Amino acid sequence: MKRITFAAIVFLGGILSGPTTLVAQDRPSPAVSSDSAFVDQQMALMRKDIRSIKKQIISANLNLTDSEATKFWPVYQQYSAEVEKINDTRTTLIKEYSDDYGTLTDEQADSLIRRWLDTDIAASNLRQKYVPIFRKVLPGKTAATFFQLDRRISTMIDLQVTSQLPLVQSQDDTVH
Repeated sequence: MKRITFAAIVFLGGILSGPTTLVAQDRPSPAVSSDSAFVDQQMALMRKDIRSIKKQIISANLNLTDSEATKFWPVYQQYSAEVEKINDTRTTLIKEYSDDYGTLTDEQADSLIRRWLDTDIAASNLRQKYVPIFRKVLPGKTAATFFQLDRRISTMIDLQVTSQLPLVQSQDDTVH
């Protein structure tokens, strides 16, 4: 089995570290905070690039026969569309956190973390839902490999995005 290449990981990390920094600054500059359309556009471009790179990494590392590929990619597109809905929610939460950072109340912080954890549950439930669906079009080992790749890529993205966000308690340091 091919390994996920280091270059792809570095490239993926490079894409993620750029625009998310705009959204997750400790104290957004007036230009960034007043131009949410620009930030939205940058986030949309970043997400499009991530989807493309994710598909390339999966394609390069999942050894599919022509017959398997014909069946796999339509299911993958369907799965990706559902993942995208979860990621839309995460993006909304990140934007909300960024907008409220510095004035976040205990109640807002509690709500944000609970909704973020709900997206984690939704992602796990989606994977559970799709295991038998992918299993119908792929042999067991190949389906398992897909989910390993999917989880690894998702973990890298989560780590990159969340590491760019300041901790909630850090806002208290900027207020005083």
